[in-house]
Amino acid sequence: MSRTGVLAHAARIEADDADRKLLAHLETAAAAAHAQLVLRGADGRDIVLPQSLVNLVAAVAHDLAKGNAVFPLPVETRLTPNEVAQMLGLSRPFVARLLDEGEIPSQHLPGSRHHVVRLTDVLEFPARRER
Repeated sequence: MSRTGVLAHAARIEADDADRKLLAHLETAAAAAHAQLVLRGADGRDIVLPQSLVNLVAAVAHDLAKGNAVFPLPVETRLTPNEVAQMLGLSRPFVARLLDEGEIPSQHLPGSRHHVVRLTDVLEFPARRER
């Protein structure tokens, strides 16, 4: 059974030039000490979003305002060695060696010799490698 790549199907979100100024303002407003974001439902009711979501919106607005695209992925997402190589800009064989040596934590798929790697471990790898 082949596994579909996570990164290939992740939603890539980009802002156009017209939205960047608004996003920069949103980032500043959301970062304010007592900022609230409110979602108005179809029924007209307002829902105050939790601070964790306000923080997420501020972080995404920051990147989008700078012209960066974002991929919303949970840090517990499992990646293939090929996806890890893509993210780190390394060759797949080199990443396979890093996985085999335990430099990047990974797990074997049940009944297989194939690895999967948590996104959080991929994101932590460059800092560990630098130390």
